[in-house]
Amino acid sequence: MADMTEQDRTQNSEGDPESPVQTRKPTKRGGGAPGSRGRTTIADGVVEKIAGLAAREVVGVHAMGSGLSRTFGAVRDRVPGGTKAVTRGVKVEVGEVQTALDLEIVVEYGVSIADVARAVRENVIAAVERMTSLEVVEVNIAVSDVKLPDEEEEEPETRLQ
Repeated sequence: MADMTEQDRTQNSEGDPESPVQTRKPTKRGGGAPGSRGRTTIADGVVEKIAGLAAREVVGVHAMGSGLSRTFGAVRDRVPGGTKAVTRGVKVEVGEVQTALDLEIVVEYGVSIADVARAVRENVIAAVERMTSLEVVEVNIAVSDVKLPDEEEEEPETRLQ
């Protein structure tokens, strides 16, 4: 076998000098913009919290949930270390790109229920879509009670004195 010199390796068949041949093509890293690599999933509880807080911001909403769930919530709120249930009265279904919400609210006496429901719907849709980028396909609102001015808050009786 003939011994190859440096000159032989860097010349083409006509004897013209050329750069060394590259045997590997450069690999293209990644598959697009960094923000589009991977998948983001949002738990139902996250959407429930966002919707619950957004609904409570609307003037005319006294509370969320039915009477029974509010009573249990009041007990939970009074337990040391217990946290306020912002998801009370909120149920959601979350898909990959869409979500649907069911809200149960208590309105204050004297306000227009239709106006409060519209305002809640608009505020919840804006908050959920802005924070999650999910499309809100529907927000169903059930008004379960009206808070009268002379009604006392439902507080559970405690056995401890």
